[in-house]
Amino acid sequence: MKHIITSALAAAFALTCAHAKEVGQPAPEFTGKTLTGEEVSLSDFEGKVVVLEWVNFDCPFVRKHYSASGNMGNLQEKYTEKGVVWLTICSSAEGEQGYFKPSAQAERAEKEGNKATHFIYDSDGTIGRAFDARVTPHMFVICKEGVVRYNGAIDSIRSGNADDIEKAEPLLANAIDAVLAGEEVQNATNQPYGCGVKY
Repeated sequence: MKHIITSALAAAFALTCAHAKEVGQPAPEFTGKTLTGEEVSLSDFEGKVVVLEWVNFDCPFVRKHYSASGNMGNLQEKYTEKGVVWLTICSSAEGEQGYFKPSAQAERAEKEGNKATHFIYDSDGTIGRAFDARVTPHMFVICKEGVVRYNGAIDSIRSGNADDIEKAEPLLANAIDAVLAGEEVQNATNQPYGCGVKY
């Protein structure tokens, strides 16, 4: 009886922590437009490790990893050099915080030091809702087989203070390293922190 109760509690906890696209499930296919109007689909990168990053440059938690430290740009540069495809996605709706017209968004991305493979414009929220992206930044790692292997935070310290980056466990980097090495991702599902996505 104790085993049944424990299992039920574990299942309830898993459901509470799970997002729409759980780790171990195929990533939903999507097509979006870059800031230059080019169409990009997830299936374009079949056989590649893909990182998805939700962004809103006016969010203090995003600023922590961009202008306040350069951490996000450094991660983008490090992993794209290893063949990882990094897709930065902005799902802020028109009139909401973080929304800019494509040309202005491109200027802001450059100013912030974004070095992603592509910056995808998702102002109607289609891609964000497909992944149940909750906050900025919310991070996903998709393996070469198109399966979600990581869904969670960029690191372990839930603050807007850039000084905390060096002290934090680099959850996202650990996940990417594990996927590239063909190893199991530890702490593969966790609660991301940041500002709510402005759908």
